[in-house]
Amino acid sequence: MMKKKLSYSIQSVRPYINWIYFYYAWGMTDKPKNEKQKLRDDAEERLDDFEKKYHTRALFGIFDANGDGDDILIERKVRIPFLRQQKPTNQGEPNLCLSDFVRPLSSGVSDQVGMFATTVEGIMETVSYGDAFEQMMTQTLADRLAEATAEKMHQEVRTTYWGYAPNEHLTMEELLHEHYQGIRPAIGYPSLPDTSINFILSKLLGMREIGIRLTENGMMIPHASVSGFILAHPQACYFNLGKIGEDQLKDYAQRRGVPLELIRKFLVSSLLKK
Repeated sequence: MMKKKLSYSIQSVRPYINWIYFYYAWGMTDKPKNEKQKLRDDAEERLDDFEKKYHTRALFGIFDANGDGDDILIERKVRIPFLRQQKPTNQGEPNLCLSDFVRPLSSGVSDQVGMFATTVEGIMETVSYGDAFEQMMTQTLADRLAEATAEKMHQEVRTTYWGYAPNEHLTMEELLHEHYQGIRPAIGYPSLPDTSINFILSKLLGMREIGIRLTENGMMIPHASVSGFILAHPQACYFNLGKIGEDQLKDYAQRRGVPLELIRKFLVSSLLKK
């Protein structure tokens, strides 16, 4: 197992910001270019100010692991259940589960899986909450910086720390379009909607070491934080889980060892309506 904490200057993660999602958060996706540029200029000014005051933090671990059905078994001790896609992305393709991208336990050969968390601490504490524009600008930039930190960390994991792609040489545009080997599925996103998985990650990684604490629902504080897994399989891809039925909910609760009604609360937005 390898575990490492990293600290980045705002300047070093700034090139990794994906501005497409910044505009989306503001509802500016289809707005004229000049309106986007004005907002971008305001954002760049604030980033200049952030560079003098803040850093971002990352924490990752690389663990021996195997897939076991719809679970991933970490170090042959910690079992992390996942959910399987309800409808294939394209007709004729299999219904995917993240555990599909990890070498199966039945092979007798160990694989590896990464886990990570990134955060931007302290930025929101300086905002005047009477200024809605300033609050929105600061929060959206903090969120983008947390994601940019994950992007930079993932690049370093692929090329150096884990090193499964040592010859990777991508432009920033190629990087932001995810033209690299493997995926970085984040908790709370379409293939990983259960935020309570953060409790498992926190135990394995020690999220408090970089200032992240969890609410009773598994949400992270500071809000500008990202967590998830790193999978290296060349065919690993992102997918949308879709709405799950009662049968899979019960199976998942059993595998998690968590009461059904509690799991239902964590997955309420992913359930088929009765």
